[in-house]
Amino acid sequence: MRLICFIQVLILFSILSSSPAEEQMANNGQKVVLITGCSSGIGLKLATHLANDAKKQFYVIATMRNLNRKGQLEATAGDALHKTLHISQLDVCSDESVTECLNSIQDRRVDILVNNAGVGKIGPIESLSIEEMKGIFDTNFFGAVRMVKAVLPDMKRRKSGHIVMMSSVMGLQGVIFNDVYAASKFAMEGFCESLAVQLLKFNIYISMIEPGPVNTEFEMKLIEEVSRSAFPGADSETVQYFKDTYLPASHDIFATMGQTPDTIAEVISFAKVSKKP
Repeated sequence: MRLICFIQVLILFSILSSSPAEEQMANNGQKVVLITGCSSGIGLKLATHLANDAKKQFYVIATMRNLNRKGQLEATAGDALHKTLHISQLDVCSDESVTECLNSIQDRRVDILVNNAGVGKIGPIESLSIEEMKGIFDTNFFGAVRMVKAVLPDMKRRKSGHIVMMSSVMGLQGVIFNDVYAASKFAMEGFCESLAVQLLKFNIYISMIEPGPVNTEFEMKLIEEVSRSAFPGADSETVQYFKDTYLPASHDIFATMGQTPDTIAEVISFAKVSKKP
């Protein structure tokens, strides 16, 4: 009986020792970078770019809402996986999920937060329900705000930190059939411009990245999906204009002029190392 109890204690100790809280530990001098939306696209490329930094300046916590989609990130991470890159579950729309993720990080310390998670929705405004619109804002705007609120207290105590907001050129200028998405990015612009001034006294920097078209699977899949939609509630003339004019032009722009996620990752990386969080 004593032997069985002893074995059970050893098993329990082994489980606790390999828990996420123990895995997420940066070496002295490394900056802890938490990135949201890393299952594909810009988030994935940025996470692997920083984790494979030759000087090993960063310890990257790459998060995503659904861990079933982590395969591509694991394959791309290479030797950095479980060394300078840790994958964690985080839903920016959930207070509980955000708290659980931060609690798993040693001392809840995040030196650099990258708010990259986002969703898109295009089409005639009449065909979008209010609930769909709220969902876009919940991720693109309130999700980012939720993350900022979660990391700010510790950053303020340390008087050090850097927050990177992934916005869009549509946060500066609206584009037809992107009404609600553009509005969510406009909201982010106003939020950051106001907050940045407040945080200067705490030595906390905010950087906004506003790329134009980026050729990712997210964008192309979105265009493909809406091309098959019926858009109930919208008049036939608007639907025809959307499908026959807007969608083909949008597809061509992303396919021929779109930036790559690697380019955006390099820009964000420069924004990090060029500041003194």
